[in-house]
Amino acid sequence: MGSYHKPDEKTLQGLKDLANKLRIHSIKATCASNSGHPSSCCSAAELMSVLFFHTMRYKADDPRHACNDRFVLSKGHAAPVLYAAWVEAGYVKEEDLLNLRKIDCPLEGHPTPKLAFVDVATGSLGQGLGAACGMAYTGKYFDKSSYRVYCLLGDGECSEGSVWEAMAFASHYSLNNLVAILDVNRLGQSEAAPLKHNVHAYQERCKAFGWNACVVDGHDVEALCRALWDAEQFKEKPTVIVAKTFKGRGLEGIEDKDGWHGKPIPKDRVGELLDKLQSKNQGPEKPFHPKLPSEDAAPVDHTPILLLTPPEYKIGDKISTRKAYGVALKRMGDASQRIVALDGDTKNSTFSDIFKKAHPDRYIECFIAEQNMVSVAIGCATRDRTIPFASTFAAFLSRAYDHIRMAAISQSNVNLVGSHCGVSIGEDGPSQMALEDLAMFRAIPTCTVFYPSDGVSTERAVELAANTKGVCFIRTSRPDTAVIYDSGEKFEIGKAKVLRQSDNDQVTVIGAGVTLHEALTAWHKNQMPMCKTMIFCVNIRVIDPFTIKPLDAATIVVCARATGGRVITVEDHYKEGGLGEAVLAAVGEEPGIVVHQLAVSQVPRSGKPQELLDMFGISAKSIVAAVRRTFAN
Repeated sequence: MGSYHKPDEKTLQGLKDLANKLRIHSIKATCASNSGHPSSCCSAAELMSVLFFHTMRYKADDPRHACNDRFVLSKGHAAPVLYAAWVEAGYVKEEDLLNLRKIDCPLEGHPTPKLAFVDVATGSLGQGLGAACGMAYTGKYFDKSSYRVYCLLGDGECSEGSVWEAMAFASHYSLNNLVAILDVNRLGQSEAAPLKHNVHAYQERCKAFGWNACVVDGHDVEALCRALWDAEQFKEKPTVIVAKTFKGRGLEGIEDKDGWHGKPIPKDRVGELLDKLQSKNQGPEKPFHPKLPSEDAAPVDHTPILLLTPPEYKIGDKISTRKAYGVALKRMGDASQRIVALDGDTKNSTFSDIFKKAHPDRYIECFIAEQNMVSVAIGCATRDRTIPFASTFAAFLSRAYDHIRMAAISQSNVNLVGSHCGVSIGEDGPSQMALEDLAMFRAIPTCTVFYPSDGVSTERAVELAANTKGVCFIRTSRPDTAVIYDSGEKFEIGKAKVLRQSDNDQVTVIGAGVTLHEALTAWHKNQMPMCKTMIFCVNIRVIDPFTIKPLDAATIVVCARATGGRVITVEDHYKEGGLGEAVLAAVGEEPGIVVHQLAVSQVPRSGKPQELLDMFGISAKSIVAAVRRTFAN
């Protein structure tokens, strides 16, 4: 371990002056927009000054360089102080700060990756540390690079459970390249944070989670220089710096006063307060240039990643799509080192354990912490360092929905896989059954929603997802089902498959996953000799949508018109927001098309899979009955 050298007085004064400049920039920017959080910026000014101009190593003209240290502003409402730091680093023009929050300016109210120096969007509190964990894990275990990751949190967001999920994760994996800084400024939005200025309580809690933890005066630049140097020397654990600060630091009548959160400085006080801040600067200005990073992270290969060989299934083979996912993921891992897998202690049910056995160095066990798992995956995906696939029961992704929503705002290319969807899981009962997941993911603006129905289509869904920008969701099922596609079948996003059709079809039936197989059984029943003697024997056309979003509206409309405008959708999902409503939206402007939805209509219960499909009217016999009702009416 080297010896600490205290910065010279000129450097320390320069860092103090820079902190005041960051305050001045933040105040000017929020006054120009007449909105924002200048008091939250002021508490963090010295933290940002020391981080950006003394500790971090990065190329200021290339913020996304692979070797740069990473910075995550988890307390995203303090965005102006981040923008101000990049002004002082020379990347953002000072005059652009005066366009803060304007519609044609990328300097938004909270940071987003529209800016090259922002890796993940923040502002929904409690999520930054999880993403920082993903970056740090990638740096330590995948890139094996020297870049470090710094995350600035507010004390208020430490009430979020996801912060402590991330704390546990970072400790478990000894992420000694990760430093969290808690800006303990005491005041939340509407009142004081629970621990107020009890910085030692924060320290003890962090220690209990396995972190190296120290307490500093967050406005003492020399103490911060020392604490951040110490963190770099500490090799056993991640480090948290608990910094006691004051909200509105340096603003007379505002500092440490309640009621100033999210309010710009009153116009009649701006001049006076800016003059006082400026008067504290002792100059002359010391030029600061960030230290350059070590060039030890390999460039990213953006070549598309394809399966090395076609799927190995034969038509008629039986395999669940959840197991086919595990097989596909392992095969994609064979094709590229960039493929990594995460799971929430369900790997023997999602079958991500197949990947783990083949590529243990690229598997991350996130345990039962789905919020953090999603954030870690988002962090792993930043700067295209990896292509992550994170899996658990689809029902449990609902608790991570805010993190998924933020993944879209973060422009993240993260792949989420949810198994055990619908009532077809059987005896485990409703707490384990995903019946809302399609609605959830359809509402995410950047999301592609895959719903494969056999082993071949599952492998192709995984392959496509790995090469698709934005959030991808793959919905997999528990029951074994027959392989219905030849291994050479080609699949495209937004292109449906018409599996059964004739010139005499009178109803179009659309199913996905297990209900597609029920639809095929219903079709088969209508081809049996006994059916031909029945008055209500009706030819049906069967469609596999493959992707629910985007949905192949053109194919559905053509088939609907060919079958007299009669469409039945059948899904192992609640009616709200699922396949049926997606189809309704697709044909909504087409005259003469009527869509009848078969879906789970109420909270289900335990039972055998087939019993439940029958009970909730989504089995083959229910489809046949619905077809006959259509003509009876």
